[in-house]
Amino acid sequence: MAVAGGKSRGAPTPAMAGKAALLPGEVDRPALPAARKPRRAQIVAAARQLLEHEGRDALTMRAVAGRLGIRAPSLYKHFPDKAALESAIIEDGLIEIGEASHAAIRCGERDAGLRRLLEVYRAYGGAHAHLYRLVTAGPLARELLPPGLEEWAGNPWYVVTGDAHLAQALWSFAHGMVVLELDGRYPAGSDLDETWRAGARAFEARAAAGRARVRVDGPGRQMGMASKKTTLGATGLTGSVVESQLCCSQTTTR
Repeated sequence: MAVAGGKSRGAPTPAMAGKAALLPGEVDRPALPAARKPRRAQIVAAARQLLEHEGRDALTMRAVAGRLGIRAPSLYKHFPDKAALESAIIEDGLIEIGEASHAAIRCGERDAGLRRLLEVYRAYGGAHAHLYRLVTAGPLARELLPPGLEEWAGNPWYVVTGDAHLAQALWSFAHGMVVLELDGRYPAGSDLDETWRAGARAFEARAAAGRARVRVDGPGRQMGMASKKTTLGATGLTGSVVESQLCCSQTTTR
């Protein structure tokens, strides 16, 4: 798979292609910009590789240019500044997280979607630690993202809970767990698998009631991950850890 993601930019998801009906409360992926021009795509790929391997502090225009064997000023023909380049990486990350999350809630029984969503989200954050931090930390420059992308990426949290506030609370639990695991802040010997399961159980009763209301009242509600970063990325799952968690990964476009 390509460094920036293994799927083609703008390729339809199963729901968009009419191959599967939307779940109650689920929304289609928004239209994405046309595929990046080759040089611009190379720059984003190099920047993401640098980020994934060395972390955000290493992501400078000079370092990206060095990976490409060009001078830093040449990058400004394609991106006006570092923020624009980071936004492109975040866009890719949001697409990846959204596709992984939507695939997770479509696997197996719908009532198990909340647990599967937590499993996939945890796996993605663990497999892409530096990308995850870029996507979720600090203010998000929403004006630089494709319209509706953040809302679509966060929509599975609403689908599994049926309530926008409960969805944000569930995402906040998952985000906090991911960051604390990445930071190694839990005491040695902690059974974090059981901690994740306990969180799922704590949310499930209210989530089941919310899902029931959505089935009765009809779909169409959305929840954006408003508290979250600058996030998620390139079209396509990357990393065997994430793919091993997706029992329905074969339904996503590659």
